Amino acid sequence: MRMGKMYFLRSLSLIVGFLCTAGLLSARQQTPAPDPDKDKSAKATAPVPNSRLTIEVTGGDSNVPIENASVYVKTIEQHLIKDKKFEVNVKTNQNGTAHVPDAPLGRVLIQIVAEGWKPYGHWYDITDPKQVVKIHLERPPRWY
Repeated sequence: MRMGKMYFLRSLSLIVGFLCTAGLLSARQQTPAPDPDKDKSAKATAPVPNSRLTIEVTGGDSNVPIENASVYVKTIEQHLIKDKKFEVNVKTNQNGTAHVPDAPLGRVLIQIVAEGWKPYGHWYDITDPKQVVKIHLERPPRWY
């Protein structure tokens, strides 16, 4: 009786091992080859080390710098399975300037919200690692 049990367990482990190996081989064969064009676009939107996007925010007729404005920078790198996102929130200084370290190159959404000013949002194509974006805000219309 013991010999039959050992023979059964040995056969079962060989079958399970064979099925696992066959599953790994078939999964490896179904993986598509990397597309070189797709890799270039993925690198273009990834954060670039030592890059610094500068955003200068002014407002009104006299182009005064807007201090303490919230600046949101967002980008989405689209993939088949899961999208990668880059999001950062910074504030402007007394000169109305905000710096985004390690900003990604490519298409980014810049949104600005400041108290007493009309909210702003626009897509920009960032091509230079040290690019400066100048944004002018308007006063909100009076509704009363």
